[in-house]
Amino acid sequence: MQKHTVIGAASAVAIAIGLMGAAVAPAAAATGPESTYLVLAPQGKSTAKAAARVTAAGGTVVAAYDQIGVLVAKSTNTRFAAAAAGSGVESIAATDGLGTTLIDDEVSDVVGSATAEATGDPTQEPLWNSQWDMAQIDVPAAHAITTGDPSIVVGVLDSGISPTHPDLASQIAFDQSASCIGGVVDTSVAAWSPTTSDHGTHVAGTIAGAINGVGIAGVAPGVKVASVKVVDDDGFIYPEAAVCAYLWAADHGMPITNNSYFIDPWEFNCVNDPRQRPVWQAVQRALRYSSAQGTLTVASAGNSNVDLQHKFVDSSSPNDGSYPIEDRTITGACRDLPAEAAGVLTVSAVGPTEQKSYYSSYGQGVVDVTAPGGDTRFRTGGASSTLTDGILSTTWSPVTGNGWGYKQGTSMAGPHAAGVAALALSAHPGMNPGQLASFLERTATPLECPVGVYEPRPGFPATCTGGERNSFYGAGNVNALNVVQ
Repeated sequence: MQKHTVIGAASAVAIAIGLMGAAVAPAAAATGPESTYLVLAPQGKSTAKAAARVTAAGGTVVAAYDQIGVLVAKSTNTRFAAAAAGSGVESIAATDGLGTTLIDDEVSDVVGSATAEATGDPTQEPLWNSQWDMAQIDVPAAHAITTGDPSIVVGVLDSGISPTHPDLASQIAFDQSASCIGGVVDTSVAAWSPTTSDHGTHVAGTIAGAINGVGIAGVAPGVKVASVKVVDDDGFIYPEAAVCAYLWAADHGMPITNNSYFIDPWEFNCVNDPRQRPVWQAVQRALRYSSAQGTLTVASAGNSNVDLQHKFVDSSSPNDGSYPIEDRTITGACRDLPAEAAGVLTVSAVGPTEQKSYYSSYGQGVVDVTAPGGDTRFRTGGASSTLTDGILSTTWSPVTGNGWGYKQGTSMAGPHAAGVAALALSAHPGMNPGQLASFLERTATPLECPVGVYEPRPGFPATCTGGERNSFYGAGNVNALNVVQ
């Protein structure tokens, strides 16, 4: 996950919860711009009544996720939320203004790649010597045992994967890729390919970049990746796209998904806030369903350098223009989703020296493991950036096309953990999501807390708590060799 800016449509979030028996909107209801809504039926109940109320209130159901009792609806009725509420509807939320953009913390110019003989050895790839991250987690030694099982598909819930990239074209499960933009599945290649952002392409290369004599090598080049696009052309991630993606991945046999984002314009989604509760409920339902279907959700901890365990005041949300920025006390009812959802493997970031990256969020009992995410500021104490201390992977641009380049963030740490999880399943098939997460924790390399206040870059202080398992690193740095032995 990277630093987040959240922007979206100007309309406010309209919510109605538990308004049993509310009257349906009259035919002459005022109209406005078309808005998208999440409509939740009561847990475990049919969506039929909810769908009928959507129609009667002047809306259209564009996607029905009966597995979790959630509908995605559109309407121009300015009173749609109130009109559709009633029997068969537990809650409604307009998702306008709930988009989250992915902003890269550090991005380099594209770097060149020579062509080498494809030897099957990752250390012989042309750009291997710049992949300090792979050596740090013992990828070469792991590849001597396995590079991964091609039947394993890791879902990359992101901005799309370039289908023509020379390091990725052979790695993509085309038949399991789809766009979930708007909460509606579109399996065409054009729909799930990147349009404005190479974030998903970079993530995919870290997981499964091919050993083919070109460019870089991924953590698990023997497995496949599926592009599950949740970032639209403007760079927004809306809740309906995330819900759709969780269910698509789960229903299409993906045992692992990588998720490098948070949902909602508020960095912390509070279930006791009526503006956010329906989104929280829908996401929780989708994640529970995903886990029950056998999918481990790997999520990035975030780039705000905050202690997710200890409560504080958030003074920067929402920043999408739908509401004024406000000071909110973050209580136990608030969660960074999906990172703080139950059953999710949450990953912080370290740099080349295995110290916490200056930007990485942390938290005892929140962070499960850490992984290389890059730290371009540690060498100079924050004075300037050394881009080669970021993570080198595959890139794509609508202008220059396919290439390779550096990025940093917990967005880059997450796919290292997802790749290691794929290697673990390859060597030890049959683990369910909980067993797989536990296995990654038990095989991680423990890292000790720094003494005192840790401030590798001025203005980014943090204090680590805990012992062998601690708030900065969880159980430790993921290790590819340990999981395949």
